Amino acid sequence: MLRVNEYFGGSVKSIAVENEEGTATVGVMEAGEYEFGTSTIEIMTITGGILEVILPGQTQWKTYQKGDIFEVEKDTKFKVKANKPVAYHCLYK
Repeated sequence: MLRVNEYFGGSVKSIAVENEEGTATVGVMEAGEYEFGTSTIEIMTITGGILEVILPGQTQWKTYQKGDIFEVEKDTKFKVKANKPVAYHCLYK
């Protein structure tokens, strides 16, 4: 079954699916800066656009673009910044 998620007043939206591989979402975010919290390990792949990210324990923004992947540990927070709309895929472990 598909589940629609909406965050930050509709500026970030995703569709989630659960299957034999686990739970995954595909989503989009409008330009802006956002902070997310995790309850599982999250493996994010940028599928369109450019996203700047500060991962837990880091102080510098790192740029990710189409095809780039980053992983976030569970029970942490991370910040993202998009100057233009961004598309992503997220796998939850």
